[in-house]
Amino acid sequence: MSNKIGWIGTGVMGASMCMHLLKSGNEAFVYNRTKSKADGLVAEGAVWCKSPAEVAKNADIIFSIVGYPSDVEETILGQNGVLANAVEGKIIVDMTTSDPSLAERIAREAAAKGVEALDAPVSGGDVGARDATLAIMVGGAEETFDKVKSLFEIMGENVQYRGAPGAGQHTKMCNQILVAGTIVGSVESLFYAYKSGMDLNEVIDVIGTGAAASVCINGLGRRIANSDFDPGFYIKHFVKDIGIALDEAKRMNISLPGLALANRVYTLAMDLGYEDLGIQGLFKVFEQCDASHPLASKIKRLPIV
Repeated sequence: MSNKIGWIGTGVMGASMCMHLLKSGNEAFVYNRTKSKADGLVAEGAVWCKSPAEVAKNADIIFSIVGYPSDVEETILGQNGVLANAVEGKIIVDMTTSDPSLAERIAREAAAKGVEALDAPVSGGDVGARDATLAIMVGGAEETFDKVKSLFEIMGENVQYRGAPGAGQHTKMCNQILVAGTIVGSVESLFYAYKSGMDLNEVIDVIGTGAAASVCINGLGRRIANSDFDPGFYIKHFVKDIGIALDEAKRMNISLPGLALANRVYTLAMDLGYEDLGIQGLFKVFEQCDASHPLASKIKRLPIV
């Protein structure tokens, strides 16, 4: 069955995700702040829209995957946003990693207009988006999830309904908390190998099959070994995610010292100007912070070093 879908946000992941839906026979109305990033979709038959409002007016199920919670708020709740221009019966699906409280607010305000809303953040990065192997964690009304599930299954291979509005975002925070420390460990492991004069790919061949095996070492580790620091997921966006998790932990009156410690390394990466690299670019923090580097004193003060 063909659907009229809207797609807002055609960046590193969004373009691939929308392309899967488009090539599955759905009619797509797309918007992105940088129009050229939607050119590939338009070439395949997607209809370009000039604003989120125009997307909302044309599509029945409107997906968004943008950068920050402020972008989500503007895109969905802004005057020229989706909700202000969506009529009763439409469905909003935000796939950005964002604040659980914002997801709850969107669901409340949508319900007041007779519009349904889901929060559905994803995990898997650019490769998962390209290969349609994403993990998709969904919050909202279960009957709404049932209406959209077949579309989720086109984009991902592990689609899970997690509960009430905000539950998808809380699940994604669990994911990001785990990944944050795992990436730091992977980078430290490979930096140790590098300083020991070992071939990084050969090290990964061994440790990537034992107890240390993870997507971080076997996927991002290979990128490090091949000096590929292009973004599958930006450092700046991961810092945003860590901030959300730490804020939620504070609200719940719980302590996450490992995440707070990892956050200091990611923040240093930002200080060094690496915010637009992929999260594997954390390796460069260790490369650059030798005794001669002007910011070396910062990393020397990190308890993990």
